[in-house]
Amino acid sequence: MTGPADASADGLLSRCVRAGLFPGACAAWSGPPPAPITIVCRGVARITGMHDLAVAPDTVWDLASLTKPLVVTTLALLMRRSGLWTFDDPLRAVLPVAEGSAVGERSLRSLLAHTAGLPAWRPVYALAHGRRDRALRAVLDIPLSGGQDERVEYSCLGFLLLGWALEHTAGTPLDELFRRRVTRPLGLEAELGFMPRTLHAGELAGEALSPRVECELTVRWGSDPATVPPCAPGLPDDGNARFLGGVAGNAGLFGTARAALRLAGEYLPGGGTLLTDDEAALAARRATHGADGQHRALGWQLASTPGSSAGSALDPSAFGHTGFTGTSIWVDPVRRLVAGLFAHRHHPAHRGVDLQPIRRRFHALVTA
Repeated sequence: MTGPADASADGLLSRCVRAGLFPGACAAWSGPPPAPITIVCRGVARITGMHDLAVAPDTVWDLASLTKPLVVTTLALLMRRSGLWTFDDPLRAVLPVAEGSAVGERSLRSLLAHTAGLPAWRPVYALAHGRRDRALRAVLDIPLSGGQDERVEYSCLGFLLLGWALEHTAGTPLDELFRRRVTRPLGLEAELGFMPRTLHAGELAGEALSPRVECELTVRWGSDPATVPPCAPGLPDDGNARFLGGVAGNAGLFGTARAALRLAGEYLPGGGTLLTDDEAALAARRATHGADGQHRALGWQLASTPGSSAGSALDPSAFGHTGFTGTSIWVDPVRRLVAGLFAHRHHPAHRGVDLQPIRRRFHALVTA
């Protein structure tokens, strides 16, 4: 049985698919666990030319930068609970190789809130001359701009460093750490993880066939586009994450809409199976007071940020994140609502499609 929101979301996705904004998508929303998750699917998950594969509730998506809050923020909270991290620690305290670097003196909180002074992005594979063992040093050597907490600049590089710091602290690769501490306790091992070939959910949504956008960015930064790691099925859209073997703190997570919403639901007031109420509240609290630009919490963007994809339908205290591939999740603590839109605008080729109006419209539909 479907309700008005189901029908409205279905209509929205149908119009987007017909307009060519993306081949297919899942819209999903729910209340706090154990409330059921409603999933509406339209379009195709993979264009084959003959028998296109339809989107289904168990389609596996490249979640892209949703990796940042779902993986890194969640694990950082668990490290804090264990007494291994405090967010006021400098990076060098949990990643000793950062000793002597400028970013090594910046706090973990500033890295989580994007106020450490790191630039948004650099082609790490080019800076490391194609050698994965030089990637960490290449990022540590990137100059900072300004002091800590002076301004917000969304940075993939900071979350690369946080991913390495988590691995060093735990003595475990990031993908295995996430499996042990997060997906296994939540029963999501089959639907959420870094290597989609290890998941036992549905088919993988189609990905870009070539890294055109990243090649253009690499040239813009004065590097050879031939250094961009090639695309391949089951590897993340993000080139730095591909260079690091598909496991990184900034991108690389794959999963179903259901699993992503289930984990995001841990951040609702009261916490959940994994996170406590205090941890959920800490992660969602604004951490960028005094800094200009976006309103940021720990890994999450706040809906109070001007122009955010939350739109006006969600409460200003809501928090969420988007992914470059076309994914997004928002959590509204007042309505106790989690809403996610999962699309693949980069299949088979990258599209310069602005999905922000679609996300805002979707949030208006599910809150109406």
